[in-house]
Amino acid sequence: MAGNICDFLENELLDHCLGTGSWTMPAVVKLALFKADPTDTGDLTNEVTGGAYARQTVAFTAAAGGSCSNDADVTFPQATADWGTITHIGIMNATTAGTMLWWGQLTVAKTVNSGDTFKIPTGDLDCSLD
Repeated sequence: MAGNICDFLENELLDHCLGTGSWTMPAVVKLALFKADPTDTGDLTNEVTGGAYARQTVAFTAAAGGSCSNDADVTFPQATADWGTITHIGIMNATTAGTMLWWGQLTVAKTVNSGDTFKIPTGDLDCSLD
């Protein structure tokens, strides 16, 4: 799954690279699950809530060739209630609330019911710039 940069990060990177502002790397990078497209605006309206859901820390390999991927499995807690059908993910700069940096649509939507565990295996979450 490749993703899209949110409007917030586009502006921060442009300002930083072109010398009109600076951007500080986030202290934490978390993966969030969504039941609908969060779009470039980083709309958090359709993020999963309840049922033991919590954003999970995600770490990435160093970029090479304009892309990188997750360097370890990202495993969410076992759902204690139905989470619905997960269609998108978002890379966030905070454990709760915060700002979305990157987002993308899953290759295959996944329905998470009570008792299920959602996992993205190592190397399956790709971010790229072209």
